[in-house]
Amino acid sequence: MGRVSENERDFKAQSYFRLLKYTKPYWLRLSVGILFGFVVGGSLLGSLLVVPELMTAMDSSGMGSGKKLTATAERITKVCRSDKLSESEKTKAVEDILHPADIDPKLTKSLEKVEGVVKKLNLPVAITKQKIELTWPCIIGIPVADDSGRMSWQFFAIYVIVFIVAWAAKNIADYINHYYMRWVGAKVVNDLRAKVFESLLGQSLKFYGKMDVGHLISRCTNDTAAIENSVANTIADATRCPVEIMACAAAIIIASMEYKNYGLLVILFIGMPLCVLPLIILGRMIRKTYKASFAKIAEVTSRMHEVFTGILVVKAYNTEEKESLVFRAVNRKYFRIIVRALKMQLLMAPMMEIVAVGSTLIFLVYSYSRHVTLTELTSMLLPAFMAYKPIKELAKISSYLQRSMAAADRYFALIDTDTGIKEKEGAIEISDFKEEISFNDVTFSYDVAHKILDNVSLKIKKGSVVAVVGETGSGKTTIANLIARFYDVDSGSITIDGNDVRDLKIKSLREHIGIVSQEAILFNDTIANNIAYGCPDASREQIIEAAMQANAHQFIIDGRHPEGYETEVGEKGFKLSGGEKQRVAIARAILKNPPILILDEATSALDTVTERLVQEALNRVMSNRTVFAIAHRLSTIQHANLIIVLKHGKIIESGTHAELLVHGGVYKKLHDTQFGKSGS
Repeated sequence: MGRVSENERDFKAQSYFRLLKYTKPYWLRLSVGILFGFVVGGSLLGSLLVVPELMTAMDSSGMGSGKKLTATAERITKVCRSDKLSESEKTKAVEDILHPADIDPKLTKSLEKVEGVVKKLNLPVAITKQKIELTWPCIIGIPVADDSGRMSWQFFAIYVIVFIVAWAAKNIADYINHYYMRWVGAKVVNDLRAKVFESLLGQSLKFYGKMDVGHLISRCTNDTAAIENSVANTIADATRCPVEIMACAAAIIIASMEYKNYGLLVILFIGMPLCVLPLIILGRMIRKTYKASFAKIAEVTSRMHEVFTGILVVKAYNTEEKESLVFRAVNRKYFRIIVRALKMQLLMAPMMEIVAVGSTLIFLVYSYSRHVTLTELTSMLLPAFMAYKPIKELAKISSYLQRSMAAADRYFALIDTDTGIKEKEGAIEISDFKEEISFNDVTFSYDVAHKILDNVSLKIKKGSVVAVVGETGSGKTTIANLIARFYDVDSGSITIDGNDVRDLKIKSLREHIGIVSQEAILFNDTIANNIAYGCPDASREQIIEAAMQANAHQFIIDGRHPEGYETEVGEKGFKLSGGEKQRVAIARAILKNPPILILDEATSALDTVTERLVQEALNRVMSNRTVFAIAHRLSTIQHANLIIVLKHGKIIESGTHAELLVHGGVYKKLHDTQFGKSGS
């Protein structure tokens, strides 16, 4: 049991990295998005570093002369009352207070910072305590301090402009980051959807026999939609938010070191892990719950698909109310799982908010006890407040990411399923069918317990018509499926002109085979496009010629379908009658013009008049072709070169129509049942 859990963890970890691999073709856009994510962080850090300078200027400008005198007097009184200083030390301290060497130390510090930036960037700027001069391309001077010694409004305006530029750069970079990262996210999901559709097309018929179509549709739509909603909308935030948080943390560290106040740093490093803890604990629970929800929505989709496909039976048996109750029950289970996931998802942000607000209030109490100034408090708390938004977004990202990973686990489980018929390396391409199709002791089963074909040997000569009859489940359709290599034999072999079909290129093999099944399968497209399906380059003249040979041209143009060949046939061809659908399918086979034709009870579901029209069309398509016909109505195969009778997967009789009647076995009994004892 432990081994299974470990494998599951490994699989989940792989889902992250496998999704990332899909971004590789778009590395340039991804790189641009990530780069501008760092620009967002850099601009934010620059803006936050300018704020203390603005606060410093406001502090100095907001303190009037009365307040300054009061502050000076308080400092002198404090010095005079000190027991730790000698008289000479007190005199010197009072002199320093009354006549400071630096009138505005904060302004001096600001000038030093500006000077440091100028030297690093090698700008044509000269800085003194009186003014800042631009020396190129012309000389422009900006006063640094006014007559009272405080920062001038011009110098203050420079800080304001720098802040505006940095903030504008942050928002522009934020837009570029979001655009490119969301573009990559949406394109990746587009590729995922195309990949899963391609993967499903490559699966074998055995796979489709075991899988529910509704579940497959759900995986292609709901699962990929979950990945799209999460990945496309969060990939930008996932790259930007950590950078913003780091920028805010850097601003806090710089401010703490500058003011020698490390209380917020301690609270930060204690509070951050507490903020991340809900992400880790709830994230795992969310992923597990959403994985269950995707399984339930697949059941909902499956139920809808099943009922809508069989709506005729539902209405015929008056089971609308019953089906409605069943659907409500399935839908209710899905709702309960979604609500459970929603509870945990919504719990993340409040838990993080409680930790963040609590940490801030603790720091405010600490700052109050240490008589921290408003400037220092703003310098340290503003980055903390700015970090709150990306931290909160990170909580949302985590829940969305867990949801997308739950979908990704199911997605990759489907992608990793490979039941497709494998083509042999160096497979042979056949250019023409020359001699015969041969079944050599063929055994086949869909599952180990029950054999469908048991040591069947059969030869179908070129140009001959071979028919097979037998009760339901005897293996008739299986023989046809094996000729087209929709399945591989368990033992024995099937050869075409002496070449094992497993040694042939699959595309080459199927290009030589045409199939007309009992239930004509049409796509929701025009009649013309359905006839030309598989022959996209066919001209309109060729399409019409095929329709004429299939006895379909008349009903297409006689007004029953006003748009003629451009008539949309509807889903599964519901706008056409059974006979019309069958003749369109025959026209499709005629247009393909294959040397081998498989007819799977093509007339069994038709009325007598329609059967005659379809049979005439089949006689034309069978001309000069090798035909394998699965028959229900024996009247359609009386002229076959060979008729074989199957029972429990074995050939129990074979011969011509006349020979089998004389033999007096199973075939004669079937014949007498259909035509009466006097039939011949």
